[in-house]
Amino acid sequence: MASIRMIGKKNIAVNFTDGMFKGIYNGKQCHLSDIPTVLTRAWAAGVHRIIVTGGSLEESREALAIAETDGRLFCTVGVHPTRCKEFEESGDPEKHFQALLTLAKEGIQKGKVVAIGECGLDYDRLHFCPAEIQKKYFEKQFELAYITKLPMFLHMRAAAADFCEIVEKNKDRFTAGVTHSFTGSMDDSIKLLSFDKMYIGINGCSLKTTENLDVVKGIPVERLMIETDSPYCEIKNTHAGIGFVKSTWPSKKKEKYDQEFIVKGRNEPCLVKQVLEVVAGCKGINDVANLSRILYHNTCRVFFPHDLDSAADALLDDGNSS
Repeated sequence: MASIRMIGKKNIAVNFTDGMFKGIYNGKQCHLSDIPTVLTRAWAAGVHRIIVTGGSLEESREALAIAETDGRLFCTVGVHPTRCKEFEESGDPEKHFQALLTLAKEGIQKGKVVAIGECGLDYDRLHFCPAEIQKKYFEKQFELAYITKLPMFLHMRAAAADFCEIVEKNKDRFTAGVTHSFTGSMDDSIKLLSFDKMYIGINGCSLKTTENLDVVKGIPVERLMIETDSPYCEIKNTHAGIGFVKSTWPSKKKEKYDQEFIVKGRNEPCLVKQVLEVVAGCKGINDVANLSRILYHNTCRVFFPHDLDSAADALLDDGNSS
């Protein structure tokens, strides 16, 4: 596994604004904020960069503040489909949009904001936000991508038809994108891949069932990215892909918090290594280091195009020395 550690990995989705990383679980404080400790484990596992996800205007502000604490952290700015009521609840949707745009521009100047999102459609959780409001403000956020020239970090849950219709209508307004935490069908993946600048993000939620694994098998590695969506979407012992996992970390329950251990049930960025192992295993890829290179290159192509050549050269050097 040493060679895999040497190949850099990017984690395209970590929710560091979530309360669990502040030590809060179901409203109860179990331990102090431990993001630095979590990051130390991630860097030791070979993660080179992490994109912190923004899911609302306030979360996007917090994500940018977190990203500014480390040169290897970056973030998104946008509104998650389940939060889209915040546009209208703000009392002035256009002013809310302009605040997002101002924040995105500020983050771009700081070299930290690398995508618009998390935005999209989620029809599994319509109790948070009705479909019509989701669609309205999903489409609105393509304006952010068009103005800033940033790629899009997208969410699609049980909404493939409407999602793809909106993407099709706005395909000339964004440079590239990834539909992250993908749990859709083979047909859904084919629809997404029909957009030549769309990638698919895979995490533990994407690898639960044998059907999920079959879908991942059919996605070309040149169109894949890997992620954790921490603190959610861990690979559990009940998941179909668990047999491919080789890397493990000792864990303890949150009530017995110890910074030397992962919190049981809380996903962490370092565990992206397990996602890599399952993707390689279900695809029958023996050269995991080369797979890691390809996925790293995909992430650079979308989110870090300015250093694509230097990143590829560095990875090639790593591979030759391993």
